[in-house]
Amino acid sequence: MSMGFSFLDYGIVGVYLIGVTVAGVILAGKQRTSRDYFLGGKKMVWWSVGFSIVASETSTLTFISIPGLAYKSDMHFLQLAFGYFIGRLLVSVVFIPAYYKGDLETAYDFLGKRFGMSLRKFTSSVFIVTRVLASGVRLFATAIPVHLITGFDYVTSILLIGVFTLIYTYLGGLKAVVAMDVVQLFIYLSGAAASMWIILNHLPNGWADVVSAAGANGGDKLSIFNLTWGSSIWEFLAAPYTLVGGLLGGTFLTMASHGTDQLLVQRLLGCKTRWDSQRALMLDATVIVLQFAFFLVLGLCLFAFYGGATVQQLGLTSSDEIFPKFIIEHLPTGIAGLVVAGVLASAMGTLSSSISSLASATYLDLFKFTAKGKTLDERTEVKWSKIFTLLWGIVLIGGAMLFTDTKNPVVELGLKIASFTYGGLLGTFFLGLLFKQTNERDAFTGFVAGILSMVAVLTFTRVDFTWHTFIGCTVTILIGNLSGMLRGGTVPAAEPSEVHDQS
Repeated sequence: MSMGFSFLDYGIVGVYLIGVTVAGVILAGKQRTSRDYFLGGKKMVWWSVGFSIVASETSTLTFISIPGLAYKSDMHFLQLAFGYFIGRLLVSVVFIPAYYKGDLETAYDFLGKRFGMSLRKFTSSVFIVTRVLASGVRLFATAIPVHLITGFDYVTSILLIGVFTLIYTYLGGLKAVVAMDVVQLFIYLSGAAASMWIILNHLPNGWADVVSAAGANGGDKLSIFNLTWGSSIWEFLAAPYTLVGGLLGGTFLTMASHGTDQLLVQRLLGCKTRWDSQRALMLDATVIVLQFAFFLVLGLCLFAFYGGATVQQLGLTSSDEIFPKFIIEHLPTGIAGLVVAGVLASAMGTLSSSISSLASATYLDLFKFTAKGKTLDERTEVKWSKIFTLLWGIVLIGGAMLFTDTKNPVVELGLKIASFTYGGLLGTFFLGLLFKQTNERDAFTGFVAGILSMVAVLTFTRVDFTWHTFIGCTVTILIGNLSGMLRGGTVPAAEPSEVHDQS
C-alpha cells in the first residue's frame, strides 16, 4: 500500500515553508536595538517562550529517533525525561533568580559580572565552537529523513531547511524565532498525532493490540523503570537508561543546557520578569515529559502495526528509519505533506535557535567589547547583530553540507561534542553561584579540568552519556575549590556582590 509523496504533499510543504518565513518577519515587527533583536526587548510572553523552548530542543532527531527507540526496546528513556523535569525545576529556583538580579544579556554575562570579562569571553567562545559543530551535524542529520521521505538529495534538503530558516531569523530576530517556534511545535505534534490516529484505526482492536504486542513473547515494552545495577560499578556506569543514571543524567544535562547554554538561556532572558521566566521553564518541563511519552508510545504503536518485525526484517538498517518508512508507505495524500512539514518544523525550530544564540553570543559577549570606549548607535548595533546572524547561518548551512555520508563517524562526534563542555560549563556556573571564595583563576582552572576529564572519560571508558555532565561538573567544582584552597584565598575577585546573593 505505497502512498508515495504526491503533488499535493509537495504543495503543502511549499506553502508551509513560505508561510512560516513571511509570518515570522511580519510578527517580529521592527527592531531598534540589539536588545530588541536578541532578547525581544525583554518583553516576551511567558507561554510563547515556554513552547518555543520545547520546539528548540525538539530536533528532527527526537521526532524520528524516539519512536524508533521504543520500537526496538522499551519506555526506559522516560526516566531521563523525569530527570529533565527535575533539572528544569532546579534551574528555575537556582539560576533564574541570579540571572534576573544582574539584568543579563547572555548566559556568560553572569560569569563576566561574577569573575571578570576574560572568563565571559572564554566560556562564550567555547559555547560558540561547540554549538557550531553540534548544530552543523544536527542540520545534516535532519536532512536524512527529509531525503528519505521526499526523495530530495541531501544538498537540496539542507538548503530547504537552512535558507528559509535563515531568512526569518535574519529579518525578525528572537521575536520571529519564538513566534515561529510556537507554530512549528503544533505543526510537528499534529503530524505525529495524525500518524498515531491512523495506526490505531488500522489495528483491529486499536489500543488493545498495542498493549498485547508490547507484552508479547515475555517482553515488557511498557516498562518505564530500569532498576538493574549490573555486576560492577563499571557495568552500571556503562548501562544506558538505568533509573539512577537517567534521573541524575537528565537532571545535570538539563541544568547545563537550560542554565548555561545560550541556545536556551537566551529565551529565558527575553521574558519580562523573573516569575515569567520561571513559568516559561516549568511549562517547558511539563510539555517535554508529555512529549517524550507521546513519541515513545508512537513507537509502540508502530511496533504493533508492523507485527513486532525486527528492523532487519523490515529491510531497514536502523530503528531511525521506521517512522519515515511508515510516512512514505502508509500515510494518505495530504497527511504525508503535513508530517513532512512537521519534520521540517522540528528542524527549523532548532536551527533558528542555534543561529540566533550564536549571533547573540558573538555580538554581546565578544564583539561589543572590542570597540572599547565606543558606544555604538542603535542602528549600527542592529546592523552588526544582523551581520553575525547571516554569517552563522551561512556557516551552519555550509558546515552541514560537508557531511555527505550518514555513516560518517564525524556525525557521532558532533553529537558528543556538547557533553565535552556541558559539565565544565555547569560546574563553572556553580562555582560562581554557590562558592563565594572562588575567583577567576579558580574558575578557569576548574573549567579546563572539567573539559579534560571529559576527554579522558570519552577516550578511555565506556561510561554512558547520561553520566558525562555529572562527571564534568563534579570535577570542575572540586578542582575550582582546590585551586582556591591552595591559593589560600577567601575573597572572590569582587564584582557586583548582589549576583552571589541567592536570597
